[in-house]
Amino acid sequence: MPQGVIFDMDGVLVDSGPPHQESWRILAHRHGIALSDEAFLRTFGMSSREIVRLIWGDQLSDAAAREIDDQKEAVYRELITGRVPLSAGVAETLAALSAAGYRLAVGTSGPPENVELVLRETGLADYFVATVNGFDVPRGKPAPDIFLKAAGRAGLRPAECVVIEDAPVGVQAGVAAGMRVIGYTGTHPAARLMEAGAAGTVDHLAEITPVLIGGLLRGQVPAGEPGRDARRL
Repeated sequence: MPQGVIFDMDGVLVDSGPPHQESWRILAHRHGIALSDEAFLRTFGMSSREIVRLIWGDQLSDAAAREIDDQKEAVYRELITGRVPLSAGVAETLAALSAAGYRLAVGTSGPPENVELVLRETGLADYFVATVNGFDVPRGKPAPDIFLKAAGRAGLRPAECVVIEDAPVGVQAGVAAGMRVIGYTGTHPAARLMEAGAAGTVDHLAEITPVLIGGLLRGQVPAGEPGRDARRL
């Protein structure tokens, strides 16, 4: 029976928090808006169009929102071109899961240009049988659309997939899709991810092994090591 793992991109495959924050700050500054760290943290897991509405307000026309969105993502790609900040352990984790026969997919709220840039520059494209971006679906996270489409493109049913997410809204999207979700504590604490519905959490991508994925898909949640949160995987 085929099984798979769907990875969020920003905050999971890529340590993109700093360059995303810098690109939002650059663009907001151009428009005379000050963006606080707290306001930026609230945007994790949201699509860029949703973030534009949050920062600039709902009074923007659709055309204006699209223009701001396009400008921001262009700034972000300029910042990471030639130096994509992959998260530690990404290549090793993908190689191990792929070698074990798992179908791997990307499910991100980001635009297609960002996905193409990251996969091309990092050499990771060959690991993935499917990618879904925020423009492929009518609703962003926490709606399940992105993960359901990723599973479909990978030829999998929701129950055959594990999602790797770093944001509470992403965890909620995976749960809503009927998938087991591993919370990666790269940007949010374990407690927030557990509250959102994660089956358990990891602190490092290297902890996501074929054995762990297999156990989750069989409905087994490891007890964890002594002295650690029992829901840590």
